Amino acid sequence: MTPVRTRPAPPVRIVHVGLGAFSRAHTAWYTARAEDASEWGISAYAGRSSDLADALTAQDGVYTLVVRDEDGDHIEQIESIVRAHPGADVAQLVEEIAASTTAIVTLTITEAGYRTTMAGEIDRDDPLVAADLERLARLDAAPSLATLRPATALGRILLGLELRRRRDGRPVAIVSCDNLPDNGGHLRRGLSALASETSPTTARWIDENVSFVSTSIDRITPRVSADELRRLSDEYGDRVPVVTEPFHDWVIAGEFPAGRPKWESAGARFTDDLEPWEVRKLWLLNGAHTLLACLGPLRGHATVYEAISDPECREAVDAYWDEAARHLPAELGIPAYRAALVDRFSRRRIVHHLAQIALDTATKLRVRIVPVAKRERQAGRTATGCAAVFAAWIASQTDVVGRDGMRSAVAPISERLAADDGFLDQIERATERLRKEGITHDHRKG
Repeated sequence: MTPVRTRPAPPVRIVHVGLGAFSRAHTAWYTARAEDASEWGISAYAGRSSDLADALTAQDGVYTLVVRDEDGDHIEQIESIVRAHPGADVAQLVEEIAASTTAIVTLTITEAGYRTTMAGEIDRDDPLVAADLERLARLDAAPSLATLRPATALGRILLGLELRRRRDGRPVAIVSCDNLPDNGGHLRRGLSALASETSPTTARWIDENVSFVSTSIDRITPRVSADELRRLSDEYGDRVPVVTEPFHDWVIAGEFPAGRPKWESAGARFTDDLEPWEVRKLWLLNGAHTLLACLGPLRGHATVYEAISDPECREAVDAYWDEAARHLPAELGIPAYRAALVDRFSRRRIVHHLAQIALDTATKLRVRIVPVAKRERQAGRTATGCAAVFAAWIASQTDVVGRDGMRSAVAPISERLAADDGFLDQIERATERLRKEGITHDHRKG
C-alpha cells in the first residue's frame, strides 16, 4: 500500500535544497520526530532529475524510512515533507525562500555543490559560477527577478533572499548540513561573496538579517541498489524508501531568528562550540570512509563492510585514526567513538558502496585528511597514516611517475603538502608498498 498521511500536513516553514536519501534520513526525520512536528512542514527541492520529486508528490510527500539493524528492518513513516519539487523549478524555490512563513532554509548539496575554492571563496573559474555572476550582475537594480535563472545552488538562494528583502524582509536562518568544516561559515562566506559581487544592497541586508547555522550530522545512509529498491517498493508500496542505520546524531550551533522545530526533543544537541564535534565526525567517520573508498577497491572490495573486514584496510584505518585522535579533545570520548564506528562499518546488512563514497574524492581529501596531515607535520611527525590515504587515492586514479608527478597530483588538494618533501616521501613509501603487493589501478585484487 502506498504511504498515506495519518495526520494533517503541517504548514511549510522550512525550505530544503538538495532533496535525497541523506536529507530524508536526517533533517526530515528529526523534524518529523520533534514534539512540535505539526507546526513544521518542509518544501524540498531535488537535483537535476525530477523522478524523486514526482514520486514523492504522488505519495503526498510521505515515504518509508527503513532502519536496518542486524536483527532485521524497523519501519518508520515520515510525514514532514509537504511538497517536493524538481531542482529545475527555480521560480518556485525563489518564491518559497521569500515567503514570510519560511523561517529556515536547509541544504544538503554535497561538498562540491558549494562551488568554492580551498579558501572558501566562490570559484570564479567554475563556468556555472561565472555564468551566475553575469546573470546576477546589479541584482538589486533588476526590475524583475523572474527572468534570472541562476544555475548554482548559492545563486538560487541569493535570488530568493533578494526577493525576500524586497518584500517584508523578515530574518531567516540558513542551515548547512553538508560535510564541510564550519559549514555554516563556509556557506556564509560563499553566499556573501556572491552577493557582494552582484548587489552590495543585498549583501548588507544578508549581513543584518540572515543567520548561518553550522551543523554536524552523523548517520550512514547508503544508496540502495535497483534490485533492493524494487524489493522494498514491492514490500512497502513505496516508490522511494530510504535505508539507514539505527545510529543518529545531530549537533547544531547558531541562531534561528524566526524560530525552529524542537529538534532537541528528537535527540538533536545544541552547542555554542560545534567545531570539536564537527571535526570528530569529519576526521574519524568521513576520513575513514574516504580511506576505505580509495584502498578498498584496490584490494577487491566493493562495500564498507568488506573493506573494514580486511585486516590490511583495518590497519590503515587505525593508523590514520591514531593520527587524527592526537588533535581531538579527550572529553569527546574518542576511544568509544572509534569502537562504535568499527561496529557501524561492520554491519553486513548496511550495504554502503565504496563507489558512492568515492565521488569527488579530491574535495573530500581536502576537508577530511589534509587538516590532520598538516597538524601532524607541524608537530614534527611523519603523518604516515594520512600519506597512506593519498597513496591509495593516487594508485586508484592513475600511475603517477616520479616525484614531480606525485607533487602535481597533491598540489590541487593542498599546496602546502605538495611542497612538503617529507610528506611526499611518505606517500612514495606507501605507494611502493602498494606496488610490491601488486596493487595499482590496473591490477586490482579480486
